[in-house]
Amino acid sequence: MSGTSPAGAATMRAAVQHRYGPPSVLESSEVGLPLPGRGDVLVQVGAASVHPGDYFVMTGEPYVVRLAFGLRRPRHGIPGRDLAGVVREVGKDVTALQPGDQVFGWSTAGTLAQCACVPAGNLVSTPANLSVVDAAAVPTSAMTALQALRDIANVRPGQTVLVTGASGGVGSFAVQIAKAFGAEVTGVCSAGNVDLVRSLGADHVVDYTRTDFTRIGKRYDVILDNVEAQPLAAVRRALTPTGVLIPNSGRGGRWLGPLGRIGKARLLSRFTNQSLRPFLSVGKHEDLLALADLLAAGRVTPVIDRTHPLSDAAEALRYVGAGHTRGKVVVTI
Repeated sequence: MSGTSPAGAATMRAAVQHRYGPPSVLESSEVGLPLPGRGDVLVQVGAASVHPGDYFVMTGEPYVVRLAFGLRRPRHGIPGRDLAGVVREVGKDVTALQPGDQVFGWSTAGTLAQCACVPAGNLVSTPANLSVVDAAAVPTSAMTALQALRDIANVRPGQTVLVTGASGGVGSFAVQIAKAFGAEVTGVCSAGNVDLVRSLGADHVVDYTRTDFTRIGKRYDVILDNVEAQPLAAVRRALTPTGVLIPNSGRGGRWLGPLGRIGKARLLSRFTNQSLRPFLSVGKHEDLLALADLLAAGRVTPVIDRTHPLSDAAEALRYVGAGHTRGKVVVTI
């Protein structure tokens, strides 16, 4: 188990919050340098990406997130989950990594800081062709796309796959991963992102400001819905009779967030041959290795919207919380 340096010991800079609220609750503070436990790695963070989940945890809304992250205040005062950097120190039981190794992965103890303690199993070596900013953009969003398309939808060569929010964090990875699996991919995005989504490999691009994909008569084997711009009933119209719909979105109400939509999807799936499969992405070492292989081969490339310095972490989270990111937002340390 990792710990924190005692008073008077080494410190580091971090984005810290002591209560739930808007981005203004974040403070740039000096905190104790974490100490790695037996199976942990201390990483000198080079970059950390942020995504909507980080925004929800920061604000504490929908309230259901507080059941996992602290009822009255965040259990971990440093936000962030994804990171890339250099191994600084390893715990006694760690043999696969050594100080100086370039790594990327995820941590539940906060990554918007100069250093982070990470279980060794949450890290893999960074491909040589990836910058630290690109590597930090990968873990949560790319793993979500991989697990949705491979494990939930079982995407196979020749299938038709539609991805809404195709220019966003998960969507930009999903388009590329679906193409790597041999699917015919349609991306849905705004007019300003059509060229980007096409450059990611999409065979077809739908500009949602001009065309409603649920009303054009085209049906898809798999729909990964990252936006929730349409009711489930409408999205199902664009699904083949035995197709798979994965609702991966929805802020929903202030209390339950997307859980209402997830519950409705599970209920509807009992009464149709179509498969409505909401899911929760889980961090897995083997999936991070699979993504590293795709990245090293150039079959998947992160899309970076913008970067912010650590001192501007609040603005990074504000921007993500507003929606409509073009790929990933990364905080450089």
